[in-house]
Amino acid sequence: MKLQLNIQPLNTWLNINNEPLIISGPCSAETEEQLLTTAHLLAATGKVSVLRAGIWKPRTRPGEFEGIGSIGLEWLKRAKAETGLPTAVEVANAKHVEEALAAGVDILWIGARSTVNPFTVQEIADALQGVDIPVLVKNPVNPDLQLWAGALERINRAGITKLGAIHRGFSSFEKSSFRNEPMWELAIQLKTLCPELPIINDPSHICGNRELIPYISQKALDLDMQGLMIESHVDPSVAWTDAKQQVTPAALAELADRLTVREPESKNEAFTDQLAELRKQIDKIDDLLLQKLGERMAIVGKIGEFKRDNQVTILQVNRWDAIIKKGISFAKALKLDLNFTEKFLELVHGESIRKQTEIMNAGKAEQGIAAEAHTEVKS
Repeated sequence: MKLQLNIQPLNTWLNINNEPLIISGPCSAETEEQLLTTAHLLAATGKVSVLRAGIWKPRTRPGEFEGIGSIGLEWLKRAKAETGLPTAVEVANAKHVEEALAAGVDILWIGARSTVNPFTVQEIADALQGVDIPVLVKNPVNPDLQLWAGALERINRAGITKLGAIHRGFSSFEKSSFRNEPMWELAIQLKTLCPELPIINDPSHICGNRELIPYISQKALDLDMQGLMIESHVDPSVAWTDAKQQVTPAALAELADRLTVREPESKNEAFTDQLAELRKQIDKIDDLLLQKLGERMAIVGKIGEFKRDNQVTILQVNRWDAIIKKGISFAKALKLDLNFTEKFLELVHGESIRKQTEIMNAGKAEQGIAAEAHTEVKS
């Protein structure tokens, strides 16, 4: 499947003053003084291309701070006038879109809680009909690539060609160091579906704490993402929302200075030739891997038939434990990542179970047909 989007290149609709592109500002606009002070400090760093601020904040539970509301748009308008920075806000319904447009907001983004609901996305898309404004779409809360792609398509069909995606990580039951699991593979899959689509990384929401932001930021750039959205507050310790994941403007400037920006391609012919040769080697090994997997599954099929004929269950837990232990031990010797090795073995084992189940069920179907035929002969 390819994602067919009619979009303009990022550099044609956004003036990127620096590399990488950084969109920054407070998680929430709290007071006019807080927003203006933060905006001026961010502008002074020379690292920020767009000022962001949360005006309406969808909260998990009632009673929590849900954003300052429409008055914050006036503060944002003043910040833009004083700093020259274009502005960006999150919108979650048609009313938000109308108010943001009326206030002269330059960029809109759709949050993860909205992306997950096609009705909400369509309401926003309808409100954007006939409007020429950049829109960024965050990934849905849950790891669903189709929902993300569908939201982008809805906005694009409304006539929005200045379109991009924001990768902010995904909700997971597993506890880890991250607030939201990066699940980089989903962002890569989206990029594969539509290579021209700009993807901006949101390390603040992935990390949930400021200590991990430099690591995630660099990894995002190394994966050829087009920029970063990082939350910044003049004094994060007193922030009304998400205090732990916001950085000061000074810390943001220091972070930006330490980032390494790499090019997706090189004009060096020697490099290109050497890379092509190394890729040929990888292609040969990949072919061998697939060939060996095919041979393995052929043997799995024979085992499935053997188990079926001898009335033996598909799964033997002791055997699976032995495979895992042996595989992890071998992976350590080969200096392979243990998490990768375990996931790879689980995928192979899952396919083996599926194939043997298919054989078992086919055997049952054949037995059923034979039994029916025998019954008809007797009758």
